[in-house]
Amino acid sequence: MEPRARAGKHVGKETFNPKEISALLYAYGDVRDPIPETVRVLDEIVTEFLESVCFEASRHAQVAGRQKLKFDDFEFALRRNPQYLGKVKAMIEKRQTIKEMRKTFNQDDDALAKDMAARDKDVGNTKQEDDDLVGLDDDLDLKELGAETSSRGSGAKKRKLGAK
Repeated sequence: MEPRARAGKHVGKETFNPKEISALLYAYGDVRDPIPETVRVLDEIVTEFLESVCFEASRHAQVAGRQKLKFDDFEFALRRNPQYLGKVKAMIEKRQTIKEMRKTFNQDDDALAKDMAARDKDVGNTKQEDDDLVGLDDDLDLKELGAETSSRGSGAKKRKLGAK
């Protein structure tokens, strides 16, 4: 479709959410609630820009004999504006980095973490059992020394040991 045929296609229709465009305007220094006509005009400008870039990219893909668009097609469409091209390349690189990071983070890591938590829990139980055995050994040592055990705590045991 030629750009002239597209010119009047979306006039009056909002492509983007007006609240999002208002927030974008506010972020760049406009008032919190801009005039509705300003929001509408910005929507038309952004829509027209995106349509023209996509049209140029699809034309490049068509000349190359492809029906699907590739990143190279968008690079070609944005070749005249190095700022846009640089931002798009940076976004693609970030997307690729995130994709690689997701590959390294394997869902099996969650299963491994659960296994380790279960092992730690078992180790904790074993430690508690060991502590109980140490307590039994202490009681045995006290009995061997002739001290009486009481439920009043370790202070009473120490006093009885010191008295004998």
